[in-house]
Amino acid sequence: MRSRHALPALAAIATLLLTGCVDNSAPSAEGSPAPSGTVVEKDDAAAALLPDSLAKAGTLVFGTSPNYAPNEFKNDAGEPIGWAIEVSDAIAAKLGLTPSYTIARFENIIPGIVGGTIDVGQSSFTDNLEREKQVDFVNYYTAGIQWASATGKTVDPDNACGLKVAVQSTTYQDSVEIPEKSAACVAAGKKPIEKVALDTQDAAATAVTLGQADAFTADSPVTLYAIEQLKGKLQTAGETFDAAPYGMAVAKDSGMAEAVQAALQSMVDDGSYAEILEAWGVSDGGIDTITINAASKG
Repeated sequence: MRSRHALPALAAIATLLLTGCVDNSAPSAEGSPAPSGTVVEKDDAAAALLPDSLAKAGTLVFGTSPNYAPNEFKNDAGEPIGWAIEVSDAIAAKLGLTPSYTIARFENIIPGIVGGTIDVGQSSFTDNLEREKQVDFVNYYTAGIQWASATGKTVDPDNACGLKVAVQSTTYQDSVEIPEKSAACVAAGKKPIEKVALDTQDAAATAVTLGQADAFTADSPVTLYAIEQLKGKLQTAGETFDAAPYGMAVAKDSGMAEAVQAALQSMVDDGSYAEILEAWGVSDGGIDTITINAASKG
């Protein structure tokens, strides 16, 4: 999730990258899909599962790092938008709560949940065993990994030894995928992959268009969105692979996982979930059954 001007202007990004600075701005919402307009009603059964303290507070605090369009990004007013933000708003509505958003660096969201300042982490987290040691995940979407290269340049993700590959810092691609692929290159007696880690996904995509990286890798909806925004400058490299569940992170064993799960399943059942995904063009990763901690349950 797909439209023009969701990525910063190329000239501005080029200047920032060439001077060694990092662009921490988020994509503009200009030309992005209109909100789905989905009407969501409270689900009393889901709301009854909320911890008493949260039900009394009346507000559901989401932690998000809105630089991963079209999942979560900022509009011109600096407010978080995106299909996952719409899903979060709908969860709050199902639970009879008012949504509130705490903007944070991606790596600070889970500590915020553990520390009690954030109720739900909503930032395209891949549910994995390591993260499940700290929080519970309510699984709401399935995304694979998709590489992209400059138009006309063939890159094979399975044969990328010696190439420069851009990633967004602290993502799965940064911490797991590229290090593992690079280690395999070295073990085979080949050159390692040179990882180019940048603060935002739009910067990673733009690095490829500027020739500063041979390719970038990201979750499939994010890569496809970047290709659409930079029309004619990027192309897919290889097929989507390693599909894994996105999870909304909540405090471990707090009861929140069951409440959020019930709210999301209610959305699936009444069609509001599918309506939001369709409005943003990301229906392919939608699921029918909302689960908890899919990584550990296989």
